[in-house]
Amino acid sequence: MPQKKTQGTAVSGKRISDEALAGRTNRGWNEWFQLLDAWGATRASHAEIARRLVEEHAIDEWWAQTITVGYEQTRGMRQPGQSADGTFAANAAKTIFVRRPDVFDAFVDASRRAGWLPDAPLIPTTVSPPKSFRAAWEDGTRIAVWFTEKDTTKTGVSVQHEKLPDGDAAAAKKTFWSDRLNDLKAMLEG
Repeated sequence: MPQKKTQGTAVSGKRISDEALAGRTNRGWNEWFQLLDAWGATRASHAEIARRLVEEHAIDEWWAQTITVGYEQTRGMRQPGQSADGTFAANAAKTIFVRRPDVFDAFVDASRRAGWLPDAPLIPTTVSPPKSFRAAWEDGTRIAVWFTEKDTTKTGVSVQHEKLPDGDAAAAKKTFWSDRLNDLKAMLEG
């Protein structure tokens, strides 16, 4: 099952709206930032900030992560797309009008994968048919892929490429995966 998306800010730089945040947490961005500044959150770790938000303000963990990431990016503690460990991630998604097992097989079967992802330097690590596929890339990065059945003939596929060294690498991988998913869609929908 895919992890919940952290929408504080993505590689694209888009942040969840102030209205949506306030609607779910009873505070907007500026109120959360003032509260965290008063606490001295710029000297705390990501985990410490998120934990404090959950424990002291009784908000859901997902929203605590969203606020924490937004705060860290706004205060220069983290760049857009950067994970708490300092690495970056890139995401791409596509809806393909094919059954989920067929989309899944196009990732898992090396000969089929070569048709849309040639020379992929990956080593499958965790395969959970037909829901998810994880693999290590030869360069030390890794991918996580989720397959969501939208109906019996339509599948959502989401790729996250993790452990990238910087924002430029994340932007390049975002383009790479967008192009590869377009190729996958063309191959499967043929």
